[in-house]
Amino acid sequence: MNLLEKIQTKKKKKEPDKKEQAELGPISWVETCESVSRRFEFDPAGQLSVNLLKDSRPVFNVMVESFLNKFFPAGYPHSVNEGYLRYTQFRALQHFSSAALSVLSTQSLLFAAGLRPTPAQATVVSWILKDGMQHAGKLICSNLGARMDSEPKRWRILADVLYDLGTGLEVLSPLCPHLFLEVAGLGNFAKGMAVVAARATRLPIYSSFAKEGNLSDLFAKGEAISTLFNVVGMGAGIQLASTICSSMQGKMIVGSLLSFFHIYSVVEEMRAVPVNTLNPQRTALIVADFLKVGKVSSPAALRCREDLLFPARLIKDAGNVKVGRDLHRVIKPSKLREWKEIFPDEKFLLSRGSEWVDMVLEHNATGEDALRGWLVAGFALTMEPTVRDLDLGILGQAYEKMESVFSDFLAELQDKGWHTDRFLDGVGSRFTL
Repeated sequence: MNLLEKIQTKKKKKEPDKKEQAELGPISWVETCESVSRRFEFDPAGQLSVNLLKDSRPVFNVMVESFLNKFFPAGYPHSVNEGYLRYTQFRALQHFSSAALSVLSTQSLLFAAGLRPTPAQATVVSWILKDGMQHAGKLICSNLGARMDSEPKRWRILADVLYDLGTGLEVLSPLCPHLFLEVAGLGNFAKGMAVVAARATRLPIYSSFAKEGNLSDLFAKGEAISTLFNVVGMGAGIQLASTICSSMQGKMIVGSLLSFFHIYSVVEEMRAVPVNTLNPQRTALIVADFLKVGKVSSPAALRCREDLLFPARLIKDAGNVKVGRDLHRVIKPSKLREWKEIFPDEKFLLSRGSEWVDMVLEHNATGEDALRGWLVAGFALTMEPTVRDLDLGILGQAYEKMESVFSDFLAELQDKGWHTDRFLDGVGSRFTL
């Protein structure tokens, strides 16, 4: 008898007869975890059933767990990256204040149009007034997708500023009823741009929190939170519209406060997001930390240091590198030829000006290529900080230094969770030879 026959014989001996299984009856056991006892049972057909035997947890704990199961991803907090709770808290406040402000603006629009709406009417008609000029705003903003990929946090904040600007115009529309169409149209135009920017930046923001391939779960629970607090905010808006905000003065005061909380919430919300893709600002911060202390910062450590309003600022410790200028403005043809002869395999070009170092990337350059160029610029600046032009000798030394550390640097970057397969430089100019 060969080995295969022996194995098959043992399997046949081990497999119980179906008749014997039926006689044995169902298999069951009880599991107890954190004051909750559950009975698990397999019936003869192999179906598993679960019954709750005892739950001695306080009612408050049961409610908290039900809330977490409904509005947070499965496995929270271990299934998401750092900062998700803070992001969710301010997202809730953002949607609450936005929904309340929307009710007030719609009531003002109807008043300016010559109607005298009740708060309930305002909530119904608010959906209809999103059309018109809003579509033009959406079309214009749709051309800015590459910039949004590069700086999703900045554009998310800008989206809410535009939304509040449009809402503010609607709130003020009763002050000039003869300009109703112009004011309402401009307000909807701004809100149309805001809608596109907010939707376009949603995916990269959710992706930065995904930890276990649970992007869809994150998205679903995030939208659940948004819906819940939109409804609560609309309820609060209806109450305000019929009390404090029944007068124009009340609307202006409460509207300003709601707008302040709305913008503050989205700024804090974005500070909590650990975006893990490489763009010019994040790359400069990573390189600056590495050159100063020899360590790579994680996305969670870097999130609070990003400049959300002026991301294009130069960072001296990273070589004062500026990315994306046109090639013909950066380097002369003779220098280009000389560069490619010395560094034929590299997909970046460096040229030093009076205030910064220009870096131009080839069309198919990745995040790794950008990192290599940034390190060369950083090392060259530490060697000759006062020289206006990059000497090829200095560049050669900086390049060798970069090569000696790049493998370990890249490995540490990827261990920290950074995506180095692409470099998001917005609409920066690239070249092809």
